[in-house]
Amino acid sequence: MVGETNLGKLLSSMSPDLLPDEYVFCTVKGKYGDFAELSPLASFSEAQGMTLVITKEAAISGKLSFESVFKAITLTIHSSLDAVGLTAAVSTKLAQNDISANVIAAYYHDHIFVQADKAEAAIEALNEFCS
Repeated sequence: MVGETNLGKLLSSMSPDLLPDEYVFCTVKGKYGDFAELSPLASFSEAQGMTLVITKEAAISGKLSFESVFKAITLTIHSSLDAVGLTAAVSTKLAQNDISANVIAAYYHDHIFVQADKAEAAIEALNEFCS
């Protein structure tokens, strides 16, 4: 199945879904797989260390430090990795509402991590595209 590339259709049909868990971004030394017991939702290797996106609960139980707590919003439309402008439109809309947007694009969907205390406001702002 090919993902959607039309920005207008992406914005009007994205149906943002707020996931129930709270997530944190942690940095660790090690390699992929060393932290499988924490069930990372995502990971990324950088020169300074590996970033793990894990539940707040997993970070606490693993004694990992973190700075901020986020909620995840999945844009449920199947967006193409070749689509142009979706990340810019979403992050601009959230920025206009003083909400940070940490975006991870996966094969089927885009996922936005927003400050936990601003998650409902983020959903309201993103739903403005659909009306």
